[in-house]
Amino acid sequence: MATYPVINRESGEQKEVKMSIHEWTEWCKENPDWTRDWSDPSTVPGCGEVGEIYDRLKKSHPGWNDVLRKVSKQPKSNVRPV
Repeated sequence: MATYPVINRESGEQKEVKMSIHEWTEWCKENPDWTRDWSDPSTVPGCGEVGEIYDRLKKSHPGWNDVLRKVSKQPKSNVRPV
């Protein structure tokens, strides 16, 4: 379940609703006076992990490159160590 901060366009009332993405789509259709509140930076989706995934993978699973090297030696393999 995701939490969506929303704000009422007319009254300015703010609240959080918890629901799945499928329910969120229906909720938006049924509540046109409410919109997603993007003003709080802590609730805005971000890209904090861009570029860090390989570094984190190397630190948390140090033997992973060994596995990738073995797989890359197989015929017709497109796998490359990170």
